[in-house]
Amino acid sequence: MQNGAEGLNAVAQWAVELMEWLGAPGAGLAIALENLFPPLPSEIVLPLAGFTASRGTFGLFEVLLWTTLGSVIGALALYGLGAWLGRARLRRIVERMPLMNVEDVDRAEAWFARHGSKAVFFGRMIPLFRSLISIPAGIERMPLLRFLLLTTAGSALWNTVFVLAGFFLGENWSGVEQYADVLQLAVIVTCVAAVVLFVVLRVRRIVRERRAPTKTLSAERLSDERVSDNV
Repeated sequence: MQNGAEGLNAVAQWAVELMEWLGAPGAGLAIALENLFPPLPSEIVLPLAGFTASRGTFGLFEVLLWTTLGSVIGALALYGLGAWLGRARLRRIVERMPLMNVEDVDRAEAWFARHGSKAVFFGRMIPLFRSLISIPAGIERMPLLRFLLLTTAGSALWNTVFVLAGFFLGENWSGVEQYADVLQLAVIVTCVAAVVLFVVLRVRRIVRERRAPTKTLSAERLSDERVSDNV
């Protein structure tokens, strides 16, 4: 892969060396690590694995199998982290966090109870959330078999799209990254906007709640003064 490896960034070069050393299982290991460390971009590793398969280093079906297995293993590790964290420990953590309260956890749990299956499946195809969605699934103790089936299906779909893109694009596999970067940027901007909106609304609510007792006390004093005047 020397010709195809020229000009690669550090992450891609590391993935190349891993696949040269371990073959298709190396691609699976890279994707498993990507689940545990989201800054490792699957949008680079998967097309690169597809490109490697197109050169005959290993088979296409082989790389699809190993990358999906790597996704499931990484997701299971984070599911286990969520299960270890648990609802009670999460509540204690939230109680110590500024601008957060236990009611936020209750709302999140209610939402996950209604949409958890869809969140796990589609979350596997959204940058950043691909890894994080496994943690609330573990916290809420989603049935393990359901979690495995949804994770496998969502991961297989995501992995197949990017691996096939790298396979058919060949030397131009890196072009996939440009489109993936747009999607990731859109997700980041949406998340930042959601966090900013949450903070603004929560701060306004706290300010209103703190002013309310003062207004009530002032109204009571005014009422008492009027009663005294009448007497």
